[in-house]
Amino acid sequence: MLRAKTAVLVSGGGTNLQALLDAQNSGIIKSAEITLVISNNAGAYALTRAEKAGVKSMCISKKELKTQEAFEDAIINALEENGIDLIVLAGFMSILSERFTSRYDHRILNIHPSLIPSFCGQGYYGLKVHEAALKKGVKVTGATVHFVNEIPDGGEIIAQKAVYVEDGDTPETLQKRVMEQAEWIILPQSVEKIAEQIIK
Repeated sequence: MLRAKTAVLVSGGGTNLQALLDAQNSGIIKSAEITLVISNNAGAYALTRAEKAGVKSMCISKKELKTQEAFEDAIINALEENGIDLIVLAGFMSILSERFTSRYDHRILNIHPSLIPSFCGQGYYGLKVHEAALKKGVKVTGATVHFVNEIPDGGEIIAQKAVYVEDGDTPETLQKRVMEQAEWIILPQSVEKIAEQIIK
């Protein structure tokens, strides 16, 4: 069966990468195959997850390559060499330029831990998103999967799922619930949906 070759770009623990690998194993993802994992951080546990799953992985460090352009060129080369059709940003802590995003128009997905347009854009990542949600006192938060363009969190929305904020939540408990009840569900579903369109 034809599958969209998928690269997952990561920076940290790789919990969303794991959710994708699990969804691939359980058959939720049928139209895509994760064939490459790229991290901008050599110490990312996500690289270990890739290794355990038998997926080719590599580190491309912006610090070593000095410029944004050289960093993006190295990523582009890796994607081209591996015949990648679809790119998923799963906790990738590096903003990509328009030069990069326009090259892969409607081929890059990102998961963001809030209901966009709330708590998104420059500076909103990781626990900061949940801290902001709690500070604002929202009763409902969630996660969003969207296409990536040159504006941080600005691309067209593919899927959203709401999660209730509970009394006594900390940024950490909220982050965990948003992952379990939203991110790990809608990210695999969105990857399947877009991959299916690509292979058609």
